[in-house]
Amino acid sequence: MSPLRTLIVDDEPIAREVLREELELLPAVEVVAEAENGAIALSLLSSLAPDLVFLDIQMPVMNGFELLGRLPGGHIPVFVMVTAYDQHAIRAFEAGAVDYLLKPVSQQRLAEAVGRAERLRQSPLQVAENVAKLQSIAPLASPMSLAQIGRVVGRWGDEYFLLGLQEVLAFQAEGDVTWIVTAKQRYYAAHSLRAIEERLGNSPFRRIHRNTLINTNQIRKMSMITSQRWAVTLTNGEEYVVSKRQAKNVRQVLSW
Repeated sequence: MSPLRTLIVDDEPIAREVLREELELLPAVEVVAEAENGAIALSLLSSLAPDLVFLDIQMPVMNGFELLGRLPGGHIPVFVMVTAYDQHAIRAFEAGAVDYLLKPVSQQRLAEAVGRAERLRQSPLQVAENVAKLQSIAPLASPMSLAQIGRVVGRWGDEYFLLGLQEVLAFQAEGDVTWIVTAKQRYYAAHSLRAIEERLGNSPFRRIHRNTLINTNQIRKMSMITSQRWAVTLTNGEEYVVSKRQAKNVRQVLSW
């Protein structure tokens, strides 16, 4: 297997140099670039498509969590968060089962992180879900980070995308397949409609049918078919019928 093409992102030159030297001792890694902040790293992510990124949290211009919130679509690398000792951040990472390294980084922990990245590379779905976890725990781990919205993983062809909930119009089940509906594209969801609904929590999504969840912020028009049945038109022009059983969810929207 080819080495993991690796990007180091840290605002401290000495920290980057030390990490690079340690990584060069590992045959499974090829360091392809370094970046001193998240803004530069974003550009390198698009041009180099690395397999692995060691990402510092506290950086000027754009910190680590801000970068995660602006990831481009398409290829998603494995991220390993790097931080000085921060009790709140560590609790958040451990709760989300996300890999992280404490500065100064030991060679043993570095080797473990690289080994985990090698295994994850075989599962792009797991890589995308781990990044989604990082984005969801950002407010817990870093009070200085931008407010993060929820993310959902969608597949289109052979690539996985991290989609912000605000761009999702609906989730729709068709047989064993659950679709993520956006204004421009439909993506395969990684989870069932029921599992997605459970994970949405306090969000603008409401079930309008046994096979459909809609984003109430994306409703353009509601038309009454009968006293207990409605047709809902979303901002992309698609129309969905509200079942009798779920009509109360529509009435709640009307009362806002």
